[in-house]
Amino acid sequence: MEETQARINIYALLSRILLQELDLETLKLIKKDANILEFFPVLKEWEPFNTLDDKTLLEEHINPDFVNLSILHLIPYETFYTREDQMVETGGANPVTDMYSAYDFMVDFEAARTVSSDHIGVELEFMHHLATAELKALEENDTEAVKELQTVQHEFLNKHLIKWAPMYLINMKYESRTPLYYETADMALEFILSDNEYLTKEIAA
Repeated sequence: MEETQARINIYALLSRILLQELDLETLKLIKKDANILEFFPVLKEWEPFNTLDDKTLLEEHINPDFVNLSILHLIPYETFYTREDQMVETGGANPVTDMYSAYDFMVDFEAARTVSSDHIGVELEFMHHLATAELKALEENDTEAVKELQTVQHEFLNKHLIKWAPMYLINMKYESRTPLYYETADMALEFILSDNEYLTKEIAA
């Protein structure tokens, strides 16, 4: 259960950082939480992070970097990487929508401010949704549901995130201007690959 809770927390953190600009509340949470800061050693020592007030830090450094990485220069949508015409599929034909609806996952486009359901932040949020359901099944000793949910997570990683996210995250790492997004790219890349290995072993057990 501890392992599953840790996975839930990491998927939630990555999804939040990659989905939209940070707000003051999220920045304060990152600054205060020693466990989160363990993932960001460079950010923790970065001078603006330690000397600027939160509003200035967001407006002058962190959020302009997010816009640069997610809207201006890079495209954080799966279908851009997997379709031959490099068009983002915004409708119901998007390959992720069937899996989302099968597991009662609804994308609130207004809140997420994405144009499509295959945004990296939404796909990570779906993994968070599945891992949370897995934890509930563990708490209820429903081993069949646990196995099914682990299998679905493994399938989603392999059919979707692992197929394209590494390309986006490597580009993000090299385009980033702040330690937050440089380290998030590194962390996300390492985590989805290691989580896939973890799920492979769990399913085989």
